[in-house]
Amino acid sequence: MKIVFMGTPDFAVPCLRKLAESEHDVAAVFTQPDKPKGRGYKMIPTPVKAAALEYGIEVYQPISMRKGDDAAEALNILHNIAPDLIVVTAYGKILPKEILELPKYGCINIHASLLPKYRGAAPINWVLLNGETETGVTSMQMSEGLDTGDMLIKKSVKIGENETYSQLYSRLSEIGGEVLAETLDALESGNLVPEKQDDSLSCYSPMIRKEMSALDFSRSASELHNIIRGVTGFTMMGGKRLKVFASEISDNIAHGDAGTIADADDFSVNCGAGTIKFCEIQLEGGKRMKTADFLRGRKLTKGEKLG
Repeated sequence: MKIVFMGTPDFAVPCLRKLAESEHDVAAVFTQPDKPKGRGYKMIPTPVKAAALEYGIEVYQPISMRKGDDAAEALNILHNIAPDLIVVTAYGKILPKEILELPKYGCINIHASLLPKYRGAAPINWVLLNGETETGVTSMQMSEGLDTGDMLIKKSVKIGENETYSQLYSRLSEIGGEVLAETLDALESGNLVPEKQDDSLSCYSPMIRKEMSALDFSRSASELHNIIRGVTGFTMMGGKRLKVFASEISDNIAHGDAGTIADADDFSVNCGAGTIKFCEIQLEGGKRMKTADFLRGRKLTKGEKLG
């Protein structure tokens, strides 16, 4: 098949690599425009663009797919390519009806949740924030609604008790490539069976906001653990911002006010219910490190107040 791929972050790269190393013809890649990064504001290509260039695939980076000259040019390019299929993985742009209906087989999206649950922009964050124990990847026939198209292939995975966003992101990224390959095989063999989504079972995963990372120790240890896993937590210690990248629910019984250090030897903190142990942290002005390494250079005091 002649395929156009649309994607932007590193999550989408395994899908692109699966296509590029298959027998399919990847005629073009569409990705978001390069963005400035670092002190020198050097323009950095998206991970998908970088991967596409490795394979010598033509890359297009329209600012918009829905309005203006860029959108008109993108539509013209797609008409000229005349792809059999468009594959979309974390592209970050909404496609108009004209593009959705252009290919022979339409557009297939690889989505990082078990639809119809967790439609929207941040499904990986929200399954962790909500303490889910299972998630997965779904391939979907795209429609004009937000992640509402017919489901094609699903693959589920268990979520580790202490698994963080970055760890789950990496796992689901690789699974996305597997689901795509399975979907294309089923499409070519005529064995693909679309399944309508039950809207009554759906839930939405909106964009993450910075303030969601703040750790309110009046909440339970399990709630704070899920915040740290899902979006990285932060609090204040000695007037400095403390980021928390990984944690565990502590076996220590809470003794003391919420937000005070329960055990100075393992950096566990009293919560509204239970205690939480910080496992990987970064104090403002310092490096990200395992808590055990941090405690070799800094002595904590039981009862010390955070926040």
